[in-house]
Formats: sequence, C-alpha cells, structure tokens
Amino acid sequence: MITMTEMNKEYGTALFMLAKECGAESKYAVDLECVMEVFSASHEYIDFLASPTIPLQERLSALKEAFSQAIDENVLSFLQLLCERGRIRSLSGCVEEYKKLLDVQNSISTAYIKSAVELTEEEKEKLKDKLEIKCGHSVILECTVDESLMGGLVVEIDGKIIDGSLKTRLYEVKDVISK
Repeated sequence: MITMTEMNKEYGTALFMLAKECGAESKYAVDLECVMEVFSASHEYIDFLASPTIPLQERLSALKEAFSQAIDENVLSFLQLLCERGRIRSLSGCVEEYKKLLDVQNSISTAYIKSAVELTEEEKEKLKDKLEIKCGHSVILECTVDESLMGGLVVEIDGKIIDGSLKTRLYEVKDVISK
C-alpha cells in the first residue's frame, strides 16, 4: 500500500519532470506558490474542491475559472488531476516535494536549525556562510527555537545532523561518568 508521503513524492516528481521537459521549473514553482497562497487564504476553497457531494465537473470548472489566467495550463491540469483523484488536500505535500527537487537541481540545501534561544540576524548570516562553505553550495535556513536544548544548536542539512546542543553534551558527560 502506498503511503501519503510516497504519493506526494510521485505526484510532485511527475510535475517536476513535466516542468523540466517544458523548461519551466521556476515558472511552475511560482505558479504553485500562487495557488498555495489562494488556498491558505481560503480554507473553504479546499473543502469545496475536496467535497464528493459537489459534482466533479463543477469543481474542475471552479479551478479553471479561478486559475486559468494566472497559472500555466500544465499546472492547472495538475490541480484538476488531484481534484479528480480525490487528492487535492495533498497539494501542499506535492508542492513541498516539487520544491525539494527544484532545490536539488539548483544546488540549494535547506538547513533546519534548532537553537535554545532566538538567533540574531548576524548569527544566522554567519551560520549560513559557514554551512555554504561546508556544503559547497547555497543554503536556506529554517530556524526554530527549542528551549529544551539548554544551549547550542542542532543543525539538520542534507540528511545529516550536527548536534552541538548543551543537552547532548550533558548526556555524553553523564554516560562517561556512569561507566
């Protein structure tokens, strides 16, 4: 049985491959962002598109009316396909997968940073510069605060975790002492 994550990956990858064929990877990303903004501004719209009690043709027409002038026809067809297959609520996961593929193509990594306290802009910039040197390409930071770390940082980038938190160091000291 296919999981929701695998399905999002399949749909996102299919759209990305189509975008590559058309040479429109960035354009499709902008179009998807436009659609996500509309959907996040009006949650009722997703409910409408996902409702099995509303005839499919009416839902598909609503998508066409809302987006045909604003986005590429292939992106519109993608939205309609998700709607037809009852998967429109999965759009955000598909878009996330699409963006990951675009970032890989453009040699951009996202670093997920957890810190015990809010980082200053200067600290973020220094961290970004160091990570870009280490990775050899552009890095985007996604920073969150996790007070349970007590101090330091945890960085997750390209499937690797760099744990420089005080919490982990204290656990390591505890293990050494208890041996």
